[in-house]
Parts: sequence; structure tokens; C-alpha cells
Amino acid sequence: MQPTEHDWFASPHLVSQGDLASMCGMTLAEIDELVEYGVLVPLRQQPPVFDAECVPRLREAFRLRRHFDIELFSVGLVLGYLERIQHLERQVRSLQAQLPHPVPLLREGPAPWHEPHG
Repeated sequence: MQPTEHDWFASPHLVSQGDLASMCGMTLAEIDELVEYGVLVPLRQQPPVFDAECVPRLREAFRLRRHFDIELFSVGLVLGYLERIQHLERQVRSLQAQLPHPVPLLREGPAPWHEPHG
């Protein structure tokens, strides 16, 4: 029986560089470039082996690159910032859970885009 993607990601799993590239729709050169930038860290160097937990991040990186037509270096920066934001939001929720009456987490930032003549 073939494990589902959820089952597969639920347990620690190692992925080769070639499998990682094919799962994320990237080339081996792009994977190497992300390793060079420090966005992606192999668990073992020769042959390169990665933790399967990085697959969703790389899929998001590929989506951002394709959607916004940005360089891979910039994608790495954006992913780093997104991870940091997620980490900080988890910390805020954790701290709020310790309060007697939690305050809802307000999302600050620019307003959502609306078509001007829509």
C-alpha cells in the first residue's frame, strides 16, 4: 500500500536531491543554488540528502518564482521572512494562550487588493 503524502510527511523521511527537485518542479541547479544561499541545508553532503520537511517550502519557492518572476536569491529571502513571520505568530498565539482572556491576533499590513472598477 502506497503511503499518502500526509503519512509520508508525518514521519521523518530523507529525500535525495533528484527526488527533491522533481517533487518541487525545480532543477538540480536550482536546488544547488538554494543550498549555496543557505535557504536549503542538506542533512548529508555526499550524496546530498534532505529532510522531507523542506518540500512544502520549496514548492512555495517555486510558486513564488513562477508567479512573480523573481530571482532565486530573492525567493530565498522571501521564504526566510515568511518563516520568521510564521514563527513569531506561533509565539504570539502561545503567549496569548497563557493570558486569562486571550486577545485575538490582529494581522497588520497593507489592506487586501480590490479591483478599482470591480
